[in-house]
Amino acid sequence: MGFIWFWLVAIMLVGYVVLDGFDLGVGILHVFLPRSEREKQLMLRSIGPVWDGNEVWLLAGGGTLYFAFPLLYASAFSGFYLALMIVLWLLIMRGAAVELRMKVESGVWRSFFDGVFFISSALLAVFYGAALANVIRGVPLQADGYFFLPLWTDWRVGPHPGILDWYTVIGGVVALAALALHGALYLTVKTEGELQQRARTLARRLWLAVLLLTVLSLPASVIARPDTLANYRSYPLTFAVPLVVFLSLLGMSFFSRTDADRKAFTSSCVYLAVMLVGAAIALYPRLLPSTTDASYDITIDKALSGPHTLHVGLIWWSFGMLCALTYFVIVYRMFRGKVSLEGGGYEH
Repeated sequence: MGFIWFWLVAIMLVGYVVLDGFDLGVGILHVFLPRSEREKQLMLRSIGPVWDGNEVWLLAGGGTLYFAFPLLYASAFSGFYLALMIVLWLLIMRGAAVELRMKVESGVWRSFFDGVFFISSALLAVFYGAALANVIRGVPLQADGYFFLPLWTDWRVGPHPGILDWYTVIGGVVALAALALHGALYLTVKTEGELQQRARTLARRLWLAVLLLTVLSLPASVIARPDTLANYRSYPLTFAVPLVVFLSLLGMSFFSRTDADRKAFTSSCVYLAVMLVGAAIALYPRLLPSTTDASYDITIDKALSGPHTLHVGLIWWSFGMLCALTYFVIVYRMFRGKVSLEGGGYEH
Protein backbone atom coordinates (compact mmCIF):
# COMPACT_ATOMS: atom_id res chain seq x y z
CA MET A 1 0.00 0.00 0.00
CA GLY A 2 2.88 2.36 0.66
CA PHE A 3 4.15 1.92 -2.89
CA ILE A 4 0.65 2.51 -4.30
CA TRP A 5 -0.02 5.67 -2.30
CA PHE A 6 3.44 7.07 -3.00
CA TRP A 7 2.77 6.94 -6.72
CA LEU A 8 -0.84 8.12 -6.41
CA VAL A 9 0.37 11.28 -4.70
CA ALA A 10 3.11 11.64 -7.32
CA ILE A 11 0.57 11.28 -10.15
CA MET A 12 -1.67 13.99 -8.70
CA LEU A 13 1.25 16.37 -8.33
CA VAL A 14 2.29 15.61 -11.91
CA GLY A 15 -1.28 16.35 -13.02
CA TYR A 16 -1.19 19.67 -11.20
CA VAL A 17 2.13 20.76 -12.69
CA VAL A 18 1.15 19.78 -16.24
CA LEU A 19 -2.31 21.38 -16.09
CA ASP A 20 -1.79 24.43 -13.90
CA GLY A 21 1.69 24.77 -15.38
CA PHE A 22 0.40 26.27 -18.61
CA ASP A 23 -1.80 28.66 -16.57
CA LEU A 24 1.32 29.84 -14.74
CA GLY A 25 3.19 30.03 -18.04
CA VAL A 26 0.52 32.27 -19.55
CA GLY A 27 0.76 34.49 -16.45
CA ILE A 28 4.56 34.70 -16.75
CA LEU A 29 4.22 35.80 -20.39
CA HIS A 30 1.26 38.10 -19.81
CA VAL A 31 3.29 41.33 -19.61
CA PHE A 32 5.79 40.44 -22.37
CA LEU A 33 3.95 38.69 -25.18
CA PRO A 34 0.77 40.72 -25.94
CA ARG A 35 0.93 43.98 -27.88
CA SER A 36 -2.63 45.18 -27.27
CA GLU A 37 -5.50 44.98 -24.81
CA ARG A 38 -7.25 42.56 -27.17
CA GLU A 39 -4.31 40.13 -27.04
CA LYS A 40 -4.17 40.34 -23.24
CA GLN A 41 -7.85 39.42 -23.11
CA LEU A 42 -7.25 36.53 -25.51
CA MET A 43 -4.50 35.18 -23.27
CA LEU A 44 -6.71 35.38 -20.21
CA ARG A 45 -9.65 33.83 -22.03
CA SER A 46 -7.45 30.92 -23.13
CA ILE A 47 -7.14 29.83 -19.48
CA GLY A 48 -10.30 31.42 -18.07
CA PRO A 49 -12.57 28.34 -18.04
CA VAL A 50 -9.94 25.94 -16.66
CA TRP A 51 -7.41 27.70 -14.43
CA ASP A 52 -9.33 27.33 -11.17
CA GLY A 53 -10.28 23.73 -11.96
CA ASN A 54 -6.63 22.88 -12.61
CA GLU A 55 -5.78 23.91 -9.04
CA VAL A 56 -8.03 21.10 -7.78
CA TRP A 57 -5.11 18.75 -8.34
CA LEU A 58 -2.99 20.73 -5.86
CA LEU A 59 -5.72 20.49 -3.22
CA ALA A 60 -6.28 16.80 -3.98
CA GLY A 61 -2.56 16.10 -3.74
CA GLY A 62 -2.27 17.92 -0.41
CA GLY A 63 -5.35 16.15 0.96
CA THR A 64 -4.09 12.75 -0.13
CA LEU A 65 -0.70 13.49 1.40
CA TYR A 66 -2.39 14.26 4.71
CA PHE A 67 -4.48 11.11 4.49
CA ALA A 68 -1.79 8.63 3.42
CA PHE A 69 1.37 10.09 5.02
CA PRO A 70 0.32 12.19 8.04
CA LEU A 71 3.83 12.35 9.52
CA LEU A 72 5.20 13.85 6.29
CA TYR A 73 2.31 16.32 6.15
CA ALA A 74 2.89 17.45 9.74
CA SER A 75 6.64 17.75 9.33
CA ALA A 76 6.63 19.50 5.94
CA PHE A 77 3.84 21.93 6.78
CA SER A 78 5.56 23.01 9.97
CA GLY A 79 9.10 23.25 8.58
CA PHE A 80 8.05 24.94 5.34
CA TYR A 81 5.56 27.21 7.13
CA LEU A 82 7.07 30.47 5.82
CA ALA A 83 7.32 29.25 2.22
CA LEU A 84 3.78 27.83 2.32
CA MET A 85 2.35 31.11 3.56
CA ILE A 86 4.09 32.89 0.67
CA VAL A 87 2.67 30.35 -1.80
CA LEU A 88 -0.80 30.76 -0.30
CA TRP A 89 -0.69 34.53 -0.73
CA LEU A 90 0.61 34.17 -4.28
CA LEU A 91 -2.29 31.83 -5.14
CA ILE A 92 -4.74 34.36 -3.67
CA MET A 93 -3.13 37.23 -5.59
CA ARG A 94 -3.19 35.28 -8.84
CA GLY A 95 -6.85 34.35 -8.45
CA ALA A 96 -7.78 37.92 -7.56
CA ALA A 97 -5.92 39.25 -10.61
CA VAL A 98 -7.76 36.92 -13.00
CA GLU A 99 -11.18 37.61 -11.48
CA LEU A 100 -10.89 41.38 -10.89
CA ARG A 101 -8.97 42.63 -13.92
CA MET A 102 -12.03 43.18 -16.12
CA LYS A 103 -14.30 44.57 -13.37
CA VAL A 104 -13.37 48.24 -13.91
CA GLU A 105 -12.89 50.07 -17.22
CA SER A 106 -9.63 51.72 -16.26
CA GLY A 107 -6.15 51.41 -17.75
CA VAL A 108 -4.51 51.88 -14.35
CA TRP A 109 -6.74 49.22 -12.78
CA ARG A 110 -5.98 46.70 -15.52
CA SER A 111 -2.25 47.45 -15.55
CA PHE A 112 -2.10 46.92 -11.79
CA PHE A 113 -3.72 43.49 -12.01
CA ASP A 114 -1.60 42.61 -15.05
CA GLY A 115 1.42 43.17 -12.82
CA VAL A 116 -0.09 41.15 -9.98
CA PHE A 117 -0.89 38.30 -12.38
CA PHE A 118 2.67 38.27 -13.73
CA ILE A 119 4.44 38.56 -10.36
CA SER A 120 2.32 35.91 -8.63
CA SER A 121 2.63 33.48 -11.56
CA ALA A 122 6.40 33.91 -11.88
CA LEU A 123 7.05 33.62 -8.14
CA LEU A 124 4.81 30.56 -7.86
CA ALA A 125 6.85 28.85 -10.57
CA VAL A 126 10.09 29.74 -8.76
CA PHE A 127 8.80 28.59 -5.37
CA TYR A 128 7.48 25.31 -6.77
CA GLY A 129 10.83 24.57 -8.38
CA ALA A 130 12.69 25.55 -5.21
CA ALA A 131 10.34 23.37 -3.14
CA LEU A 132 11.09 20.30 -5.24
CA ALA A 133 14.81 21.04 -5.00
CA ASN A 134 14.48 21.31 -1.20
CA VAL A 135 12.91 17.86 -1.08
CA ILE A 136 15.62 16.34 -3.30
CA ARG A 137 18.44 18.03 -1.35
CA GLY A 138 16.92 17.26 2.03
CA VAL A 139 16.11 19.32 5.11
CA PRO A 140 17.59 19.38 8.63
CA LEU A 141 15.19 16.86 10.14
CA GLN A 142 15.59 16.10 13.83
CA ALA A 143 14.86 12.88 15.71
CA ASP A 144 11.26 13.95 16.37
CA GLY A 145 10.60 14.38 12.63
CA TYR A 146 10.44 18.18 12.67
CA PHE A 147 12.74 20.85 11.29
CA PHE A 148 13.03 24.58 10.74
CA LEU A 149 14.27 26.30 7.59
CA PRO A 150 14.98 30.02 7.34
CA LEU A 151 14.41 31.60 3.95
CA TRP A 152 18.20 31.54 3.38
CA THR A 153 21.48 31.12 5.30
CA ASP A 154 24.86 31.16 3.51
CA TRP A 155 23.45 29.95 0.13
CA ARG A 156 25.32 26.64 0.45
CA VAL A 157 24.00 23.10 0.71
CA GLY A 158 24.96 21.35 3.92
CA PRO A 159 23.58 20.08 7.23
CA HIS A 160 21.75 23.35 7.96
CA PRO A 161 20.66 24.96 4.69
CA GLY A 162 18.00 27.57 4.03
CA ILE A 163 14.99 27.30 1.74
CA LEU A 164 17.06 29.18 -0.85
CA ASP A 165 20.62 28.18 -1.73
CA TRP A 166 22.50 27.77 -5.00
CA TYR A 167 20.82 24.43 -5.74
CA THR A 168 17.25 25.43 -4.93
CA VAL A 169 17.71 28.64 -6.95
CA ILE A 170 18.66 26.45 -9.93
CA GLY A 171 15.49 24.45 -9.31
CA GLY A 172 13.44 27.64 -9.26
CA VAL A 173 14.98 28.94 -12.49
CA VAL A 174 14.41 25.57 -14.23
CA ALA A 175 10.75 25.68 -13.21
CA LEU A 176 10.37 29.31 -14.31
CA ALA A 177 11.82 28.64 -17.77
CA ALA A 178 10.03 25.31 -18.25
CA LEU A 179 6.60 26.67 -17.29
CA ALA A 180 7.09 29.80 -19.42
CA LEU A 181 7.85 27.50 -22.35
CA HIS A 182 4.84 25.35 -21.46
CA GLY A 183 2.62 28.43 -21.46
CA ALA A 184 4.01 29.66 -24.79
CA LEU A 185 3.34 26.30 -26.43
CA TYR A 186 -0.18 26.29 -24.97
CA LEU A 187 -0.82 29.70 -26.52
CA THR A 188 0.29 28.42 -29.93
CA VAL A 189 -2.49 25.85 -29.65
CA LYS A 190 -5.20 28.21 -28.40
CA THR A 191 -4.52 31.40 -30.37
CA GLU A 192 -3.93 32.44 -33.98
CA GLY A 193 -2.56 35.31 -36.00
CA GLU A 194 0.25 37.55 -34.75
CA LEU A 195 -0.12 36.46 -31.12
CA GLN A 196 0.33 32.83 -32.13
CA GLN A 197 3.41 33.65 -34.23
CA ARG A 198 5.04 35.56 -31.38
CA ALA A 199 4.29 32.67 -29.01
CA ARG A 200 6.00 30.28 -31.45
CA THR A 201 9.04 32.53 -31.73
CA LEU A 202 9.31 32.92 -27.97
CA ALA A 203 8.88 29.16 -27.45
CA ARG A 204 11.83 28.48 -29.74
CA ARG A 205 14.00 30.89 -27.77
CA LEU A 206 12.90 29.54 -24.40
CA TRP A 207 13.57 25.97 -25.58
CA LEU A 208 17.34 26.54 -25.65
CA ALA A 209 17.27 27.94 -22.10
CA VAL A 210 15.25 24.94 -20.87
CA LEU A 211 17.65 22.53 -22.59
CA LEU A 212 20.72 24.11 -20.97
CA LEU A 213 19.08 24.33 -17.53
CA THR A 214 17.92 20.70 -17.74
CA VAL A 215 21.45 19.55 -18.56
CA LEU A 216 22.78 21.66 -15.66
CA SER A 217 20.22 20.32 -13.17
CA LEU A 218 21.49 16.70 -13.22
CA PRO A 219 25.08 17.26 -12.02
CA ALA A 220 23.76 19.92 -9.65
CA SER A 221 21.42 17.33 -8.09
CA VAL A 222 24.25 14.83 -7.71
CA ILE A 223 26.43 17.45 -6.00
CA ALA A 224 23.63 18.54 -3.68
CA ARG A 225 22.57 14.96 -2.91
CA PRO A 226 25.29 12.40 -3.78
CA ASP A 227 22.94 9.39 -3.59
CA THR A 228 20.48 10.86 -6.11
CA LEU A 229 21.32 8.18 -8.69
CA ALA A 230 21.29 5.20 -6.27
CA ASN A 231 17.91 3.88 -7.44
CA TYR A 232 18.90 4.38 -11.07
CA ARG A 233 22.01 2.28 -10.60
CA SER A 234 20.01 -0.42 -8.81
CA TYR A 235 17.35 -0.53 -11.54
CA PRO A 236 19.00 0.25 -14.90
CA LEU A 237 15.65 0.36 -16.70
CA THR A 238 14.94 3.64 -14.93
CA PHE A 239 17.61 5.28 -17.10
CA ALA A 240 14.82 5.39 -19.68
CA VAL A 241 13.59 8.45 -17.76
CA PRO A 242 16.43 10.82 -18.81
CA LEU A 243 16.15 9.37 -22.33
CA VAL A 244 12.46 10.28 -22.50
CA VAL A 245 13.27 13.75 -21.12
CA PHE A 246 15.79 14.24 -23.91
CA LEU A 247 13.37 12.95 -26.57
CA SER A 248 10.59 15.20 -25.30
CA LEU A 249 12.93 18.20 -25.57
CA LEU A 250 13.76 17.21 -29.13
CA GLY A 251 10.04 16.82 -29.82
CA MET A 252 9.29 20.32 -28.54
CA SER A 253 11.95 21.79 -30.82
CA PHE A 254 11.07 19.76 -33.92
CA PHE A 255 7.29 20.15 -33.71
CA SER A 256 7.54 23.84 -32.85
CA ARG A 257 9.68 24.51 -35.92
CA THR A 258 7.23 22.62 -38.15
CA ASP A 259 4.23 24.46 -36.61
CA ALA A 260 2.80 21.19 -35.26
CA ASP A 261 1.58 23.07 -32.20
CA ARG A 262 -0.43 20.35 -30.48
CA LYS A 263 2.43 17.86 -30.75
CA ALA A 264 4.88 20.44 -29.40
CA PHE A 265 2.60 21.14 -26.44
CA THR A 266 2.15 17.40 -25.84
CA SER A 267 5.95 17.04 -25.81
CA SER A 268 6.10 19.76 -23.15
CA CYS A 269 3.54 17.86 -21.06
CA VAL A 270 5.66 14.72 -21.35
CA TYR A 271 8.80 16.66 -20.38
CA LEU A 272 7.27 18.06 -17.19
CA ALA A 273 5.68 14.74 -16.23
CA VAL A 274 8.83 12.67 -16.75
CA MET A 275 11.05 15.20 -14.97
CA LEU A 276 8.83 14.86 -11.89
CA VAL A 277 8.71 11.07 -12.20
CA GLY A 278 12.51 11.07 -12.36
CA ALA A 279 12.65 13.05 -9.12
CA ALA A 280 10.23 10.60 -7.48
CA ILE A 281 12.38 7.65 -8.55
CA ALA A 282 15.45 9.32 -7.05
CA LEU A 283 13.66 9.83 -3.73
CA TYR A 284 11.88 6.48 -3.31
CA PRO A 285 11.33 5.09 -0.65
CA ARG A 286 12.18 8.35 1.10
CA LEU A 287 9.57 11.06 1.28
CA LEU A 288 11.76 13.71 2.86
CA PRO A 289 15.51 13.14 3.33
CA SER A 290 17.44 14.54 6.27
CA THR A 291 20.63 16.54 5.81
CA THR A 292 21.74 15.89 9.39
CA ASP A 293 21.36 12.11 9.83
CA ALA A 294 20.10 9.51 7.34
CA SER A 295 18.33 7.67 10.17
CA TYR A 296 16.04 10.69 10.52
CA ASP A 297 14.79 10.41 6.94
CA ILE A 298 11.00 10.33 6.65
CA THR A 299 10.34 7.18 4.65
CA ILE A 300 7.16 5.55 3.41
CA ASP A 301 7.22 3.00 6.24
CA LYS A 302 7.60 5.68 8.92
CA ALA A 303 4.91 8.02 7.58
CA LEU A 304 2.27 5.59 6.29
CA SER A 305 -1.24 5.53 7.78
CA GLY A 306 -2.85 2.33 9.10
CA PRO A 307 -3.70 -0.49 6.65
CA HIS A 308 -7.50 -0.32 7.19
CA THR A 309 -7.48 3.43 6.57
CA LEU A 310 -5.50 3.00 3.37
CA HIS A 311 -7.68 0.20 1.98
CA VAL A 312 -10.95 2.02 2.62
CA GLY A 313 -9.43 5.30 1.44
CA LEU A 314 -8.37 3.73 -1.84
CA ILE A 315 -12.01 2.96 -2.65
CA TRP A 316 -13.16 6.51 -1.96
CA TRP A 317 -10.11 8.00 -3.67
CA SER A 318 -10.90 6.01 -6.83
CA PHE A 319 -14.50 7.25 -6.82
CA GLY A 320 -13.41 10.86 -6.27
CA MET A 321 -10.80 10.71 -9.03
CA LEU A 322 -13.35 9.22 -11.44
CA CYS A 323 -15.65 12.19 -10.78
CA ALA A 324 -12.79 14.65 -11.19
CA LEU A 325 -11.60 13.09 -14.44
CA THR A 326 -15.14 13.13 -15.82
CA TYR A 327 -15.39 16.83 -15.00
CA PHE A 328 -12.08 17.61 -16.69
CA VAL A 329 -12.98 15.67 -19.83
CA ILE A 330 -16.27 17.59 -20.10
CA VAL A 331 -14.72 21.02 -19.45
CA TYR A 332 -11.77 20.60 -21.81
CA ARG A 333 -14.07 19.25 -24.50
CA MET A 334 -16.49 22.17 -24.10
CA PHE A 335 -13.71 24.75 -24.40
CA ARG A 336 -11.61 23.07 -27.07
CA GLY A 337 -10.48 24.98 -30.15
CA LYS A 338 -9.04 28.42 -30.74
CA VAL A 339 -9.94 31.21 -28.36
CA SER A 340 -11.72 34.34 -29.58
CA LEU A 341 -13.42 37.40 -28.10
CA GLU A 342 -16.62 36.95 -30.10
CA GLY A 343 -19.61 34.69 -29.47
CA GLY A 344 -18.97 32.01 -26.86
CA GLY A 345 -15.27 32.72 -26.88
CA TYR A 346 -14.14 29.47 -28.54
CA GLU A 347 -14.07 28.34 -32.15
CA HIS A 348 -14.79 24.60 -32.06
